[in-house]
Amino acid sequence: MKTYETERLLLKPTDLEDAEFILQLLNSESFIKYIGDRNVRTIEDAENYIRNRCFLQYERLGYGSFTVILKEDSSKMGTCGVYARENTDNAPDIGFAFLPEFEGKGYGYESANFMKNLVKNDFNITKLGGITVEYNHASRKLLEKLGLKFQKKFFMDDDPEELLYFEADI
Repeated sequence: MKTYETERLLLKPTDLEDAEFILQLLNSESFIKYIGDRNVRTIEDAENYIRNRCFLQYERLGYGSFTVILKEDSSKMGTCGVYARENTDNAPDIGFAFLPEFEGKGYGYESANFMKNLVKNDFNITKLGGITVEYNHASRKLLEKLGLKFQKKFFMDDDPEELLYFEADI
């Protein structure tokens, strides 16, 4: 997979070189609050997370998680990608997470909008979903800005928290 560029960002496939960053991101307060605790506590855990989550998705589908990097200073800021979940019949869903210091600056929209267009044009995906919790107003707003519309509330397997599902033809 290749690295992509937007006006302010680089989006590169998440790989083992990102383990330290992934450890930091997955343990940030907002990630745990809005996405969930992935029990990634060490660099080794982060490497296993990348192998088992990111690499398998790339191999199976050709797309997945990208590390978002600020071109200006090469700071790793967050992740953005499109994911096909095995335990749901929904369309592939767009996901994003950023370190707190990079939130609210338009990076989420810039990377997610690019990713939406990438999977449409390069992978012929015609329908895109988005999942968030009801109280994550920033994610809900971003999904709506991307053109996704609320469809339903649902529960994922082994997760007691009710989720909101958004979807759009792209």
